[in-house]
Amino acid sequence: MSQLNGKKIAFLATNGFEYSELEQPWQACKDAGADVELISLEMGEISGKTSGKEGTFTVDKIISEVSALDYNGLVLPGGLQNPDTLRTNEQAVQFVRDFFKQGKPVGAICHGPWMLVEADVVKNRKVTSYKSIKTDLINAGANWVDQECVCDEGLVTSRTPKDLPAFCAKIIEEFNEGKHDDQVAEAA
Repeated sequence: MSQLNGKKIAFLATNGFEYSELEQPWQACKDAGADVELISLEMGEISGKTSGKEGTFTVDKIISEVSALDYNGLVLPGGLQNPDTLRTNEQAVQFVRDFFKQGKPVGAICHGPWMLVEADVVKNRKVTSYKSIKTDLINAGANWVDQECVCDEGLVTSRTPKDLPAFCAKIIEEFNEGKHDDQVAEAA
């Protein structure tokens, strides 16, 4: 598959991410031909866990070095600690917010939508998430539903690692769409 050739996808994560929710979308985007970059708060390696499996990913760039203008899409993996830490960093929150201002696709799974709440980008949007942050999303104005994968104008959300096949397929489709290419080209 090469449907994402020439596309650059950012993954925003830090320690405590759900391993499968970074690893599987990362591999799916790479397999589809995308150039993927891991953005975090510090250089080095970040670690994550999934039941029975844990591992690290090497950070490509820190949040202070990047702009949403440089990317065609964004993925926000879950894990409890990961988004809870990221949402306290204003540069990370602004990075997420900028993808929405630029009309670019964003995928968030499990606890990842906490970043969407903090960026104030879910009002009147149909979303799903891990059930424990349902109330946070509703309080931020979202229309929360309990579905495997939800897409609302380029915003793709899913609930848990078992939803990863549907989540990965939908983010590839949204990143491939093409209408978002102009925002990156103009900034180059």
